[in-house]
Amino acid sequence: MSALIAMDEAQLAALVKECGQPPFRAKQLREYALKGTPVEGMSSLPKSMRDLLVAKGVTALAATVVQSKTSAIDGTTKFLFAFGDGNVVEGVLMKYEYGNSVCVSTQVGCAMGCKFCASTLDGKVRDLTAAEMLSEVIAAGSAAGGVNHVVLMGSGEPLDNYGEVTEFIRRLCVDLGMSKRHIALSTCGLCEAMDRLSKEEYAPVLTVSLHAPNDELRKRIMPIANRYPVREVVAAAKRYFDSTSRRVIFEYSLIDGFNDTPECAKELAALVKGFPCHINLIRLNPVKERGLAGSSKAAVAAFSDALTGYGVSNTVRRTLGADIDGACGQLRRKFLGGEK
Repeated sequence: MSALIAMDEAQLAALVKECGQPPFRAKQLREYALKGTPVEGMSSLPKSMRDLLVAKGVTALAATVVQSKTSAIDGTTKFLFAFGDGNVVEGVLMKYEYGNSVCVSTQVGCAMGCKFCASTLDGKVRDLTAAEMLSEVIAAGSAAGGVNHVVLMGSGEPLDNYGEVTEFIRRLCVDLGMSKRHIALSTCGLCEAMDRLSKEEYAPVLTVSLHAPNDELRKRIMPIANRYPVREVVAAAKRYFDSTSRRVIFEYSLIDGFNDTPECAKELAALVKGFPCHINLIRLNPVKERGLAGSSKAAVAAFSDALTGYGVSNTVRRTLGADIDGACGQLRRKFLGGEK
């Protein structure tokens, strides 16, 4: 099976020639692919051409929605995407006042080993291609009537798949006309790659998964902390701001009795002060295999108030999709039979 979304101009031209059609059909195929139109629905193409494409196993996108679940609480929709090799990943469509945002996966599984995440329970299977990631966005957008923002915060560490991820971001901007300011990339803190990303033409908004204010705590939940000390990660985030002039966002999942104390709030404030940044506070969406619980609403509010008191910009982020296996990797594990 081959996907039109993964073909360049030369490949599209060759395909059109194989079908015995004039060259202008290549542009039509590309436009249809970027809309996610199924081959059978490409009405401006001759039926004989559509039938031939179907016979050749040609599809518009490199991903197929095999399952979707919509939250009865907040309208969030979680998709399970399947690829040609049988692998599956998750994506999430979130609806906000400013428009629709899609959270995409960048790898099948993840090698980072964070203790609060279901995506990494079975390790990393493979990287996704730029075309596969773009297919996630287009498929979700087709179901939602369009997408305004994209966040690379699903399964996988985006900067561990650097080449395909940066090509994906380029295609979001060039092919779909999305502003790089409407694209956010979340990393657990691969410092050299963060520096490299800051020099890219289409450098996105940077989000850093911090989740602890010191190395002692961070090493207990994030193995990457053994390679990159927390102060080095924050220093790289400051360099990203210096290079792009855009505020960096730190993600901080609050875990009951672990990183939600007044002492942690004070230490976190001291760590990130000194440059324009913002902290997203997240009440941990629990993964039963991990045995970690999210902080109480009162503890989250107290932590936020403490940061505000220290002069640190912060927001308590809404917990979305809790009733539809909202944490990364949960729906995939159920689909594959790894969780009951």
